[in-house]
Amino acid sequence: MTNVFSTWFTQWLSLLLIFAYNFHVMAQWPSGGSTRFYDFKVQTKRVTRLCNTKGIVTINGMFPGPSVYAQEDDRIVVKVTNETPYNTTIHWHGVRQKLSCWFDGPSYITQCPIQAGRSFTYEFTMVKQKGTFFWHAHVSWLRATVYGALLVYPKTGVPYPFKVPHEEHTLILGEYWMQDVVELELNTTASGGPPTPANAYTINGQPGPNYNCSNNDVYHIDVVSGKTYLLRLIHAGLNMENFFAIANHNLTIVEADGEYTKPFTTDRVMLGPGQTMSVLVTTDQSLGKYSMAMGPYMSAKGVKFQNISSIAYFQYLGAVPNTLSLPAKLPVFNDNLAVKTVMDGLRSLNNCVNVPKQIDTELFVTIGLNVQKCRSKTPEKNCRGLNNGVMAASMNNISFVKPKTSLLEAYYKKINGSFTEDFPGVPLKYYDFVNGAPNNVPNNTQALNGTRALVLEYGTRVQLIMQDTGTVTTENHPIHLHGYSFYVVGYGSGNFDLKTANFNLVDPPYMNTIGVPVGGWAAIRFVADNPGVWFMHCHLDIHQSWGLGTVLIVTNGQGELETLPHPPADLPQC
Repeated sequence: MTNVFSTWFTQWLSLLLIFAYNFHVMAQWPSGGSTRFYDFKVQTKRVTRLCNTKGIVTINGMFPGPSVYAQEDDRIVVKVTNETPYNTTIHWHGVRQKLSCWFDGPSYITQCPIQAGRSFTYEFTMVKQKGTFFWHAHVSWLRATVYGALLVYPKTGVPYPFKVPHEEHTLILGEYWMQDVVELELNTTASGGPPTPANAYTINGQPGPNYNCSNNDVYHIDVVSGKTYLLRLIHAGLNMENFFAIANHNLTIVEADGEYTKPFTTDRVMLGPGQTMSVLVTTDQSLGKYSMAMGPYMSAKGVKFQNISSIAYFQYLGAVPNTLSLPAKLPVFNDNLAVKTVMDGLRSLNNCVNVPKQIDTELFVTIGLNVQKCRSKTPEKNCRGLNNGVMAASMNNISFVKPKTSLLEAYYKKINGSFTEDFPGVPLKYYDFVNGAPNNVPNNTQALNGTRALVLEYGTRVQLIMQDTGTVTTENHPIHLHGYSFYVVGYGSGNFDLKTANFNLVDPPYMNTIGVPVGGWAAIRFVADNPGVWFMHCHLDIHQSWGLGTVLIVTNGQGELETLPHPPADLPQC
């Protein structure tokens, strides 16, 4: 059965690439190591949602954008041509970019943006990677609409480590604003205050019937009774984390962040922006129409958010037409235990994982929000944060200032003045992180500003403790590290204490985006074996805009296979 499915699937995938995306591939899907060519046109398009029509930025006029398909060890080549007036880059989220840091995509970190009328070709290889990934814009908040799936299948003849599903479907969770998102970001940062909540959540670009004028804007999956389906969940939202559930159906998690896991069955999951998850769903209920629901998870206090759920339909063939959908039960918006329960269930598929046992460098990084003093001559316009201040965010109480040129290029060409190599590996001050503050609250909640990098020698075995702080409010932060996956060896509530912390060094999950628990900590381990300049940041875009990030510089090792290659000829200029 597996061989039959594999042959059928590979032929179908090849035809899909030919007819859906207009590029030339062999009729028979090869066994990995092939090159996949894609052509991305960055274009504006008029769309109507929520009784409102506006222009959005898309790839090839599609919202969500086109899916990219490949197999493990395939090389992917994507030419991106910018036909809009907005600066653009594309980040390939979860791709480890082995020796291809130039093509990672974060603006002003690894490249200058692709300017209007210009193009840039991304080239990278899915080295020993397979699973559910995605791509998105990495300039301003354009990724609110510029995103799509990146699906990497096992090599031909290599089966899934679970029963072959009857069908696969991709569900991309997003947020939608009726306001122009570029203006939204500019207005938000200029105000010094928090952002306007999304007008709707979306599932594959559709808000669903809970929102105004959206009865027909509903995504649906037609299913057959008695089958098992693989749903690839991708969170491409900007500023909210979300619960997901299907009415009366269990979800068995089999993959997280592009890595297989031991099967774990639950009735709901939570994904933060940047996280992906694959789940098996068995159609074992009576014929009917069942809601797939996406609702808010908000762990911070005093933050406004959209509290109306997005709905899609999981509809059995043979059900009575126009039947009412059965509602999905989601946790309450601040159910931290529901989040912890799912995280507790994530384990690597195999026990013999290559987690570093010996550590060369131990890092301790606090993450959280700050309020800077108002220095504007028009405070009513520019100081709308807490206590009439300006909202900010930081790591180790240093708020990251995005440079005006590519840090990777500055590092490679030894251009001084863009950054300093003095990001501290430990907090500048130790205190009660969860319940206190580094300064005198509420009169002093400030952070230092700077474009500071932390340098790691090639081959360094790293342990990084990330600690949530309560200077403004504790909150679950989805932290993403570019260029690497890492083992999540531990997490817990309160202030990190090595004496009481429990570490899993047997089968920890291997992830690229970790939700640091609200009022708690997470511990990750990885080997710094990929030279380049790598962005580490909160994937809530408002926090990233406020400065919750830093960069890790990994130096060259020995020989060509441990050395950052020269930049591509068409690298965009600032």
